[in-house]
Amino acid sequence: QVQLVESGGGLVQPGDSLILSCVASGRTFSSLAMGWFRQAPGKERQFVATISYSRSNTYYADWVKGRFTISRDNTKSTVYLRMNDLRPDDAAVYYCAAGRPGPQVGEAAAYGYWGQGTQVTVSS
Repeated sequence: QVQLVESGGGLVQPGDSLILSCVASGRTFSSLAMGWFRQAPGKERQFVATISYSRSNTYYADWVKGRFTISRDNTKSTVYLRMNDLRPDDAAVYYCAAGRPGPQVGEAAAYGYWGQGTQVTVSS
């Protein structure tokens, strides 16, 4: 089993940056791909980014367009999502996910473990 706990969300202004963290417990963290998804009210859960267990591969949703960066520190069992130039439409609950998605990195159903989410609000 893997337990995931996100942190770092909050209220920011448009243009601000934010770093989300997700700490994992469980012995298999370093063998799992880690991803971030988000879900805004009334919308489906949306893929943001994924990083492979070896950190050699990263995948981003097209709309990220270089604003977000995913990274991980296997020694700390932690994955990060740095978000720059935040916009009001980035507001959502951001979820950390872990699993072995294979080629379906953008599919929420491909991840077996989920955190409870952290709220990001972008408003002036």
